[in-house]
Amino acid sequence: MGASEDQERVIVKLLRLLGAAAFAGVLVGLLALPGVGSVGMAARDASDSFQNLPDDFSVTPPPERTTVYSADGQVIAQFYYHNRESVSLNQVAPIMQKAIVAIEDARFFQHGPLDMKGSFRALVTNAQDGGIKQGGSTLTQQYVKNLLVENAPTDKAAAAAKAPNFGRKLRELRYAVNVEKQLSKNQILQGYLNIAYFGSGAYGVQAASQYYFSKNASELTLPEAALLAGVTNSPYFYDPEINPKGATNRRSIVLYRMADLKMITKQQADAAANSPITLHIKKPKTDCVDSKAPFFCEYVKDEILGNAEFGKTQADREQLLYRGGLTIRTTLDMKAQNAAQKALARRPSRSKTATEAMVQPGTGQIKAMVVSKSYGDSIKKGETTLNLAADYAHGGNSGYSAGSTFKIFTLAAALNKGMPVGTTLPAPTNTTVVGYRDCKGNNLGPWPVSNAEPSKVKSANLRSGTWESINTFFAYLEQRVGVCDAVKMAQSFGVKQANGQPLQQVPSQVLGVNSIDVTHMAAAYAGFAARGQYCTPIAITDVTDAKGQKIKVPQSKCDKPVDSSVADEVNSILQGVLTSGTGRGLGLGRPAAGKTGTCENFSCAVFAGYTPDLASVVWYGDPAAPNGNPAGVYGAAVGPIWRASMEGALRGTKPTPFHTSVSQDQAKVPDVSGMPVQQAKQRLTNAGFTVQVSPRTIDSPRPQGTVAYTSPSAGVVSQQGTSVIIFVSSGNGPARPGKKHKRGGGVWPFN
Repeated sequence: MGASEDQERVIVKLLRLLGAAAFAGVLVGLLALPGVGSVGMAARDASDSFQNLPDDFSVTPPPERTTVYSADGQVIAQFYYHNRESVSLNQVAPIMQKAIVAIEDARFFQHGPLDMKGSFRALVTNAQDGGIKQGGSTLTQQYVKNLLVENAPTDKAAAAAKAPNFGRKLRELRYAVNVEKQLSKNQILQGYLNIAYFGSGAYGVQAASQYYFSKNASELTLPEAALLAGVTNSPYFYDPEINPKGATNRRSIVLYRMADLKMITKQQADAAANSPITLHIKKPKTDCVDSKAPFFCEYVKDEILGNAEFGKTQADREQLLYRGGLTIRTTLDMKAQNAAQKALARRPSRSKTATEAMVQPGTGQIKAMVVSKSYGDSIKKGETTLNLAADYAHGGNSGYSAGSTFKIFTLAAALNKGMPVGTTLPAPTNTTVVGYRDCKGNNLGPWPVSNAEPSKVKSANLRSGTWESINTFFAYLEQRVGVCDAVKMAQSFGVKQANGQPLQQVPSQVLGVNSIDVTHMAAAYAGFAARGQYCTPIAITDVTDAKGQKIKVPQSKCDKPVDSSVADEVNSILQGVLTSGTGRGLGLGRPAAGKTGTCENFSCAVFAGYTPDLASVVWYGDPAAPNGNPAGVYGAAVGPIWRASMEGALRGTKPTPFHTSVSQDQAKVPDVSGMPVQQAKQRLTNAGFTVQVSPRTIDSPRPQGTVAYTSPSAGVVSQQGTSVIIFVSSGNGPARPGKKHKRGGGVWPFN
């Protein structure tokens, strides 16, 4: 009998003397010792420690990766500390199950939590060699170890779960006993396959199969299964990407071990061992860096991490996002997203940045979110991780000017007060307006204001003033409406400064001096498209956890700041911007409305536009100095970006008309009798009518060359756009007998 057999016989006798209770502890203790000289002390300590360990180990599933989907089911991004996708055992190829058992624990289905035969072998080998040359851990013990590491609440606890010491081995064995009571062998095998590390950041067999072979674990072949089974022994050394030679040799060991165990034939092992390793690497979409929609992804990420509904503390929310195995379904429309990305890639200047957000009217759902810069940390490459389409709370900066697109709120406030569309106000090239007050009644002082270009008219009404975006006209309109009511109108449509602060109550707010973000601006315009129903912007529609349980998701909150008739009037006026105003030529071939915006000193340009189905806002300029560096750009200059993105997003959809109320396009013919002809023409044009002047004069008591009367007559309600004929007075002739003329009013005398 050899020395090896003598040593084993001595150990067996010793173990019998110690008894069953201490056996496991002694054995594990011996495995951790370089020799057998301290067997007595180790056995005593092991026995005491083993029996005193708690056995209430809970089998908590390992952390799962979170996957984010677009509205049509495309993967946008994945968040995780460890790349893992757990699957059931029947979703793992049987040959993969055999391979892992063969190489990790061949007697797995025959022994309990401790494999005596295997442990004896390891014990003798370690004792002879004076160190740990062979492990004695069963697959169950390895599963326990991985669970302890994965579910460790701190880095210190994770390190303790991997520490190469006697206490850790004892703890694993004690917990393994408990696990074998709770789970069947198949359940343990399933758990191990889902938790084991297979190198290259892939945790679990499904993630490994997807990474190395771009296929599901159920589709693995014999050579592929043997390769993966071999990696777990030393994930870095046997990683086929890093060390293909070492991985090939390790694969052969697994294959011939499977043949020895009669799991496969020698011929199958030979064929598989001689086949080349063929990898089809499929790297997962890690965080937002590799996302198809990186800035929308960032918005979703910040919504989870910044919203208390997803966890009381920041740490809780990070744990949920990165370890919770969430399935997050979003509002993102990839057709709209791709259209916007393509349109922004054609921005007028490569040195400037363009950003766009699209929002669905009536729901607040964000359908696209794009920044023309690439997502990343390299300043040299012109990358950014700032979500320039969003507010500060969602990864953005402090915002930028909205330019004249902000005039929509003063217009809406005027209409909401019942001001007729034909209301005429001055429109000089330069002026100083006084009489402004904030919501506390404080006098805001005089405001000097001028137009971007010399005025072509002396006055304008709500329609023509908006079409031509006349600054001085809106200064007078804001004076009439009140700064407070104009600001409140903007706030009722969800607009605030991008830094989260309330809007500044200053006269120049009508020109967009408050710093905003395009996402909230698009949501506001969507409110008008939805006939006055504003809905807060949302990006997430549904969240489920790793167990398939629903998690409460913040819903869009909808309100109706203005009546539908007011919104319809705003929509009617803004449709004219695209046909007769500063946005002429930017129509979509379907009902659409919009507003151009130019920032102070032409430093940036904005275009806000919408259909009843989709609203979009595009901003273009220098985000580092949004209001300071002259760039020579006008709002209409970015109109083509808006048009291209909207056309792409809406392609293939049926056009929806705007709602038209019975009285929306009707107005009373103004009384212009006694006015000079040019002044009367301007007044009628401002009211929405076309004008003709009769070539013959009419005898009337009106001064020569002034208006005698019109047809239709003053006060008649008529369709806007109707032609009104001016009849000019010759200055001769009294009023008709029996008809009294009221100087300065009425229409003389034919009414």
